Amino acid sequence: MNKLRPAGLKTGLAALRPAVCAASAALACLLPASHVWAQTAPSAAPATVPASQVRPVKIALIESLSGAFANTGEAVYRNVYWAMERVNARGGVQLPAAAGGPRPLALERYDSKGQNEEALSALRAAIDDGAQVILQGNSSATAAVLIDAINKHNEREPGKRVLFLNYSAVDPILTNEKCSFWHFRFDAHADMRMAALMEVMREDKAIKSVYLIGQDYSFGQAVLREAKKQLAAQRPDVAIVGDELHPIGRVKDFAPYAVKIKASGAQAVVTGNWGNDLTLLVKAAREVGYDGSFYTFYGNALGAPAAMGDAGIGKVFAVADWLPNVPGAQSEAFYQSFRTRFPKPQDDYVHMRMQLMMEALAQSIERAGSTDTLAIARQMETASVQLSGQAGSMRAGDHQFQQALAVGVMDKKGAPGVKFDVEGSGYGFRVVRQIPAAKAQQPHSCNMQRPS
Repeated sequence: MNKLRPAGLKTGLAALRPAVCAASAALACLLPASHVWAQTAPSAAPATVPASQVRPVKIALIESLSGAFANTGEAVYRNVYWAMERVNARGGVQLPAAAGGPRPLALERYDSKGQNEEALSALRAAIDDGAQVILQGNSSATAAVLIDAINKHNEREPGKRVLFLNYSAVDPILTNEKCSFWHFRFDAHADMRMAALMEVMREDKAIKSVYLIGQDYSFGQAVLREAKKQLAAQRPDVAIVGDELHPIGRVKDFAPYAVKIKASGAQAVVTGNWGNDLTLLVKAAREVGYDGSFYTFYGNALGAPAAMGDAGIGKVFAVADWLPNVPGAQSEAFYQSFRTRFPKPQDDYVHMRMQLMMEALAQSIERAGSTDTLAIARQMETASVQLSGQAGSMRAGDHQFQQALAVGVMDKKGAPGVKFDVEGSGYGFRVVRQIPAAKAQQPHSCNMQRPS
């Protein structure tokens, strides 16, 4: 297990305040500078309180920060760090004097190296380091083992309980059969995302055949399973001409898969692939001359648009909780403030849900009036937050965050509805469907066991 300290992200007051104020009407924008966190990291103390007297709320990020999916882990880190800057810039979480007064949020990085055992080792290290909140998401398999471990730990050591906030692990089972009082998911699960994609596919009557391909682990299997179910219900006229799983993170050459996809005659590919497994797949498809559509969960970043080039225009669809070209002045200001904070093209991957997640955490701590984990969890069950025109609320029954979804289609920057491109590629995603939270929600089978 490799624990990494935050590095290279400077948060000087002069640089931080404009970004925060551009993103939202934060309290920090209305206060004198002496009331704002003035040092260079999320764990900095407020200028009016001696640092030795301030105990931060420790948060541990457990992710792949090396190996094949390191870029996905770093993207999460930037998003969480930025969200924490926003909270700390307005004075941190506001607690009564009896509970120690205002507290900053402090982030520590732990490299899971994409391995479950490493993630469990990181969890133990984070708890030993005093973390009260665990963040993870870029693997449903890892999320499942963390849920089990946290359940056991919290029962065994009630004085050192931790919360698990999940921003991307979207296997539906995590808020159904494996639901846990200590686990809260802030991303739409795979069935919700698939239903959103089907809203668009249902209207494309030209599609008569599809190829299903995914990563061979719990999430990838869940995506293909739900794709078959929803196609049968909503497009029974569409033939499934391919149904294939491949090893996660180990395929370096997707040409053989791309050749099979093209040979099948499929007019569309449906995939939940993410990270390099998606980028290499769409690149291989372009190189073999496949001209069908891609219906994806994550085709809107991390190199996929650049890999497709003009071949992806009008043919690559992606579903997300939010996209940079979602209409509205508040949404646009939010995105532009992120790009100001992280101007490098390769850093251009912002997730609204991660911002809402950190707002929900801050809200829950403040409503709890303490840093007691059980009290925070009880408040988190009814968290309701808004930021830059976007909103979401936690469903207490299964701890699944309810929020609107958007489906976009790839197009050239400058085309109608595509003001912003992705990663400097010259291609962005025009929003073709917005699904309100009330319509995006789905029933659950969670039987939540709450502590007394």
